[in-house]
Amino acid sequence: MASLKGIFRNLLDRPGGVPLTPYQKVVKAAGERADRVRELDELPRPGMDDLAEFCAVAREAADRTLGLRPYDVQLLGTLALLDGKVAEMATGEGKTLSGAMAAAGYALQGKRVHVISVNDYLARRDAEWMGPLYEALGVSVGWIDQNSTPGERREAYAKDVTYGPVSEIGFDVLRDRLRTDASEIIVPKPEVALIDEADSVLVDEARVPLVMAGAADPGNAVPEMAALVRQLVRGYHYEIDEQARNVYLTPKGADSVENILGVELYDENEPGTLIELNLALHAHALLARDVDYIVRDGKVQLINPSRGRVALLQRWPNGLQAAVEAKEALPPSEKGEILDSITVQGLIRRYPQICGMTGTAVAVSEQLGEFYGLKVAVIPSNRPCIREDEPDRIYPTVPDKDAALVEEIQEVHATGRPILIGTLDVAESENLAKLLQRRGLEPVVLNAKNDAEEAAIIARAGERGAITVSTQMAGRGTDIRLGEGVAELGGLYVIGSGRHASSRLDDQLRGRAGRQGDPGGSVFFVSMQDDLITQFVPDERPPAADPDGRVRHRRGAYLVGHAQRVAEGVNLEIHRNTWRYTRLLEHQRELILEWRDKVLHGDAAAKALAKADPERWESLPEDTRDETARQIVLHAIDTCWTEHLAFLTDLREGIHLRALGRMSPIDEFHREAVAEYKSLQAEVERRSLASFEAPEPDLKRPAATWTYLVQDNPFGTEWDRILRRVKNATRRG
Repeated sequence: MASLKGIFRNLLDRPGGVPLTPYQKVVKAAGERADRVRELDELPRPGMDDLAEFCAVAREAADRTLGLRPYDVQLLGTLALLDGKVAEMATGEGKTLSGAMAAAGYALQGKRVHVISVNDYLARRDAEWMGPLYEALGVSVGWIDQNSTPGERREAYAKDVTYGPVSEIGFDVLRDRLRTDASEIIVPKPEVALIDEADSVLVDEARVPLVMAGAADPGNAVPEMAALVRQLVRGYHYEIDEQARNVYLTPKGADSVENILGVELYDENEPGTLIELNLALHAHALLARDVDYIVRDGKVQLINPSRGRVALLQRWPNGLQAAVEAKEALPPSEKGEILDSITVQGLIRRYPQICGMTGTAVAVSEQLGEFYGLKVAVIPSNRPCIREDEPDRIYPTVPDKDAALVEEIQEVHATGRPILIGTLDVAESENLAKLLQRRGLEPVVLNAKNDAEEAAIIARAGERGAITVSTQMAGRGTDIRLGEGVAELGGLYVIGSGRHASSRLDDQLRGRAGRQGDPGGSVFFVSMQDDLITQFVPDERPPAADPDGRVRHRRGAYLVGHAQRVAEGVNLEIHRNTWRYTRLLEHQRELILEWRDKVLHGDAAAKALAKADPERWESLPEDTRDETARQIVLHAIDTCWTEHLAFLTDLREGIHLRALGRMSPIDEFHREAVAEYKSLQAEVERRSLASFEAPEPDLKRPAATWTYLVQDNPFGTEWDRILRRVKNATRRG
């Protein structure tokens, strides 16, 4: 009967349903060995064939070196990670220590581990903080950040465990992809990826492409188009769709633009003007300063939508980037030919073993399973969470909500209780701060404009009388400890100024309070005019407010939840759609890298060219001809791959038009991409032979390369674009 229950449990496979019983047995056995291990003068280097012994030794090592004795639940998290799962552990439950013990465990199995974080600060902090533990267990550790030199990177990657932000590890992989000397490669073969804040890296940033570019040029701004679209009036010249993902000209708008420019916009043979106009219109109508980006030091800097921080090195695709710079009257940033790119999802899937930890994994268990084959293990908290989470307070309009929000902050602040207010964007955080200042309050503002001060600000957010206004996930990875006497006041009070498009971000905000059994409270203020409601349930009629101005009818709460579920569904479909296109590219990259590695590390190039032209081969100096052949073929592979990427970019940009002819865009994309890759192989051979037979082969490469991230697909799926084109055609017709 017991086995039957187990079968049914596995068949149901509920999100977060990984059974913890096997881990709990190991933890219990480790506890029984604690006294014996504690009496040892010198801790042994533990083997990994006995997990209970490993846990007992690791626990004692952490106690002796860090002054932190892992709770049983932290050992459960460690075992889940060692079992290749994503461990969901609440805020303040000690994920950093659990992750370090798991990384050490993998290293003791002889596997090289990359602990991948969301930013430089966490990578360095955790590597240095956990350093003594690794040393006690006989494991070496290093870290990289964006300021690390090539020598420092090489040294860090040579360690058993390497901490680094996902972008820097990705950029190093791309740089290695272009090495022409095998001795210069610095990133070892991928083995284990242990991912901190796994939901952020594996889901929120999964489709972000990391890019390596070369032959940089100043780029082209389009100030004329930016000036033109400023004259256009919404509702007359152009319309924006309900979810604010698409903007399109009305017939009157198209006529006006054609008269001003003296061109035919919809000329299929000359699409350049229409493309420039659409980019300028997108930049003008859909991208808002201090919401989607800020302007700092004379540059447009994107804001990461899931973290509320400046996304350093991140930019939109070149045309849109130039349009936003023109909109803000800024000089165009450099751009160049893309030499190679890889999505975060493609980067992580290179690792044979993946595991991770986060406070909110169950909500994305479907994506973790679908895209990475990962399951979630929900680790119970060490102490019960006693945070009081109030139902949403819902108001008819944004001004009603803001007035109630300020009133609530003032009342609670009068008691001395610290307050953390999470806002949805930079503009909102600064507006709220001004409203509070008018009431004589002094909030500390943390947003994308001053993220360098983040850790220090967040560390003080639990002190008596503190008011911290923050965007999204400020301080992720940083604990907020309560100041003296604050527990008696009810602990930290977290207020959300609106619901996010993802319930996970709301849960993460709530999780800033009530850590490790501390008291705390949370509440969200929502209006029926918030973007979440107007964009994702635009046709729903909101219920009327009570006489005191609040919406208490249960339909109000239903609409908020429904809008959030719709938003999450839209984002999941965008993720799926992006992966349908990039999956083939990742496969082709694997094939080209396999080919390239044979050339770089072996004599494949020499054999091929000697066979193709024996006479020329014999005429070359014997001591250099192998290396000459290698460089010729590597150059041909790299230039052909660069051209292939450009072809695929252009193909994907226009492939949605195939739907108008009742063809499947994704099937058409795959058909043409596969055919083009086959011709690429022949072209590499042709160019290699041509260079080999030339008196002086041209093996020129870019004088400089640079890396950045692309905010991919900012305006929705290819199907969104199809609908926009159809609407345009209908309106013109």
